[in-house]
Amino acid sequence: MTLGVIGKKLGMTQVFDEQGLAIPVTVIKVDPLTVTQVKTVDTDGYNAIQTGVDADKEKHFTKAELGHFAKNKLENFRHLQEFRVDNPAEYEVGQKIDLSVLDGVAKVDVTGKSIGKGFQGPVKRWNFNRGPMAHGSKNHREPGSIGAGTTPGRIYKGKRMAGNMGNEKVTVAKLTVVKVDNENGLLLVKGSVPGPEGKLVTVVPSRVKWN
Repeated sequence: MTLGVIGKKLGMTQVFDEQGLAIPVTVIKVDPLTVTQVKTVDTDGYNAIQTGVDADKEKHFTKAELGHFAKNKLENFRHLQEFRVDNPAEYEVGQKIDLSVLDGVAKVDVTGKSIGKGFQGPVKRWNFNRGPMAHGSKNHREPGSIGAGTTPGRIYKGKRMAGNMGNEKVTVAKLTVVKVDNENGLLLVKGSVPGPEGKLVTVVPSRVKWN
């Protein structure tokens, strides 16, 4: 993962371009990240920086986590995340990383945890077609056959069935950057991003190469 930012999803609104057309955008509040650790090939086997955001009280952390922050006299951050970098020597512990890393970036990839929808059946979870709705039907929203009987005599792994839906890591690629407001720490991207309002999302320059 290339260097990016971590922000809080505020919600959606719309802005207008030069032609007066409405553009649906998601507003992301981005606070500066603090470098909490620098990793190199010699010490850790790869080049990366660990960043922290969202400082909180000591009672929310383990002794190991508190020791990690106290060693470098840092705040206690609730959220830590690594970004792969080519030259870790350019960074030092305590350094701040803000929205300026996205200056000039036209497209971004946004990663977050999708909204959890609980236990759902195959019609909603996998878009299965429903059965007949006539009075004699006993298969309105059931999955139908889930496999042969004697052979193989079991259900194949990966079979699409009812189960928990959502609440998983999702990345939306190649979203257009509409506005970068460094002064107020706001990032506006075209379209929707994963997760409910108030949750953290990671924004990095897009790695998708197709047009």
